[in-house]
Formats: sequence, structure tokens, C-alpha cells
Amino acid sequence: MTTQIKSARGGIITKEMKAVAKTENISAQSVRKEIAAGKVVIPANKIHIKNNLKPIGIGRAATIKVNANIGTSSASSSVKNELKKLKAALDAGTDTVMDLSTGGNLDKIRTEIIDNCPVPFGTVPIYEMIIGRDVEDINSKIILKTIEKQAEQGVDFFTIHAGVLKQYLPMAVKRVCGIVSRGGALIAKWMALHNKQNPFYELFDDICDIMAEYDVCFSLGDGLRPGCIADATDKAQIAELKTLGELTLRAREKNCQVMVEGPGHVPFNQIQKNMELQRKYCHNAPFYVLGPLVTDIAPGYDHITSAIGGTAAGYWGASFLCYVTPKEHLGLPDIEDVRQGVIAAKIAAHAADVARGFPNCADRDKKLSIARANFDWKNHIALSLDPKTANKFHQQACAKSKKTSADDDFCTMCGKNWCSLRINKELAEMYGKK
Repeated sequence: MTTQIKSARGGIITKEMKAVAKTENISAQSVRKEIAAGKVVIPANKIHIKNNLKPIGIGRAATIKVNANIGTSSASSSVKNELKKLKAALDAGTDTVMDLSTGGNLDKIRTEIIDNCPVPFGTVPIYEMIIGRDVEDINSKIILKTIEKQAEQGVDFFTIHAGVLKQYLPMAVKRVCGIVSRGGALIAKWMALHNKQNPFYELFDDICDIMAEYDVCFSLGDGLRPGCIADATDKAQIAELKTLGELTLRAREKNCQVMVEGPGHVPFNQIQKNMELQRKYCHNAPFYVLGPLVTDIAPGYDHITSAIGGTAAGYWGASFLCYVTPKEHLGLPDIEDVRQGVIAAKIAAHAADVARGFPNCADRDKKLSIARANFDWKNHIALSLDPKTANKFHQQACAKSKKTSADDDFCTMCGKNWCSLRINKELAEMYGKK
């Protein structure tokens, strides 16, 4: 069976590699080498790629990517609403989407989203495994059957919590917030009830065989990620990270692409260390982080605490940022929360790319600044990450001031006589005359 990593190791440049090379403005040969080394992944299920998928590359050789989580709960399960969230995420510029649904008809929700999703699409298969049954009733047959079914539906990457081992649980239960990962907590409960090792760890080779058949990319789940800054970088987290490194090598041997998930809640001063440990233990596999959130005291604003941590994580080594919405820790996000979460994560990703000197990333900033300096409101707004909001604010400001229009060479923040950019033009003319 052919996968992107198997092709890359064989010296073959696939059409997906060529597409990524064009998007990232790097050579196709460079993309091939990075994939062969496991440093870049192209999540592209063979089923999805035949339909509407536009392949992307995730890894340090590419721009930092952003994921948006959508999905139902037992309290709210509308396919129509999830498609609206999908559209909002795509319109805001998300690079990938994950369906974390836990309520309603999961098959219908999943297939509808995939059919309308031109970006890589991920799931957490264990969520479907417990629908209609208790977690202790999960067995190897259910696990493998569910994973294969979702692969057949076209899912591009799976979060598989295979690194949460039985021996790590005593360390995790002593934490302030324990195990905050839903998948991690479910598997921990299964192990405690059965007094057995993690079934996903035990079945890992079989899971690899299924994923290689469809070229589904692993997103090795951090089931023991810290859920508060007091638990960050503790023994449980690092123990699991080392196991994820072991699984990374096992998956690559089976011709599977692999990225690794990471924290979570991490104080700003520990982010660099976390990124470096992941690269060390996980053999430079792309790192996919949730945030990280740098403080716990901002419910309602966690898209901001996440963006702060995401910029640092992207600068120090992360390749992939999972968005956090304003509703994080409070409730299921709505359409506007999804949009705000994507924009915040896109800001963090771009800021990190600029800081690490990624080629041409600052060009857009300079073009916008030139437009700003020239009072070119049209391009100033068009070049922004969120033109819709920028234009709304500008039009509102103009409407409130009888002395200001959208064509003026000053804005309502300063007014005509106080506008520094307008004064700069006068200074330029004065010095130019000399």
C-alpha cells in the first residue's frame, strides 16, 4: 500500500507534495525529503483526496497551520448548525477542521462535513465508540471496526490516545485538574475498570495497518496534557510524551504519517522547554498544540490567552495550533465563537512565522503598512486577517463622525489635525523641498 511517507522514502514526488511545494513556495524535492524524515505530514486520506480535498503540509518547513474544532454535544446536535460552523471556520481561514461530536447521528454529521470540507478533516474515534454503550464495554473489535469505518468515510487524521499507559495514572490523579482530555479520561477509566493496559497501545500495530491502507495521518493524542498551569510539565505529561515518541517510530515503520499533540495549559516561561522536549522525544514529528493557554484566570477570553501561548509555541517549535474559542471551559462554541477562535489562532500562527523569519511572511504586513501610511483604506482592510471586522469598524467610525468619510486622509481616532501619518506626509514634503 502506498502512503505519502512511503512514496517520499522511495524518492517519489506525489501530486500532493507538488501542491504543498507550490503553496509554501519551496521545492517539491524539499517537501519530499521532509516527509521522508517524518518532519512534515500531508494529512490526505485517499478517499477524501479523490473528492474535494486541497492538500496542505504541516511541519517546520511550512507555515504554521491552524485547526478549528466543531461538533455536537448531547445537549445540541444539529447537522445544519455544524455545517454553518464549518463555513464560518473556512471563511475565517482555518487550515483544518476536526469534528468532536458526541451527540446525535455521528455518521451523518461526519459524512456531511467531509462532503463540504475542502481542508484536512480529523476526528477522535473513541467518541463514536462509546455512543450507545458504557466505556467499559469497548473491546478490540469495536476499536478496529470504528477506526476502519471512519477511514473509509475519508477522515484525514485521527487523534489516537495510545500513550496513556496504566502505570501513568497514579501520577495523573494527584494533579490539581487530573485528566482533562476526554479521550484520555475515558481510556483511563477503561484501564482502571479492567485492570489492563491501554487497548489502543496494545492494538497499535493493527491500527497502523488500517491507517496506512487509507493514508490516514496519526495525531497521537496527549491524553495526559495539563489542564491548568499548576499541572504543566509534570511527570505524567512527560512520561506520556516519551511513549508518544516510541509510538511515532512504530507508526513510521508501518509507513504511517505522524504528528504529535501537546499541551494544554503551560505558563509562558515553560513553553520553550515543552517544545524542545517534544522535538527531542518525538523525533522531530510535527507538534500540534492546544493553545497553549498561559493563564487559567480568563474564562470568556481564552482565545486571547491561547493566542499568546500559541505565538510562543510556534516560535519555539510547534507546527500546528488548535484554536481555542472564547467559550472554552464554559460551553459549546457557537458560530461567532468559531470565527473568533480561528482569527485569534491565525494571528498567533502568523506572528510566530514572522518571528522565526519564515520567507516572505512579513510581506503582507509591509503591504498593509504601506496602505495604512497612504490612507489607502481599501487595501488596508483587504490585507487584514479579518477584513469583515476591519471594514465594519472603519465604517462605524466614519458614520459616527460628521466630519469624516471613508475617503479622508485621517481617521476618527486622531482627527485631521492630530493625525501623525498626515503630519508625516507634510514633513516629507517639507524635507523633500530642501
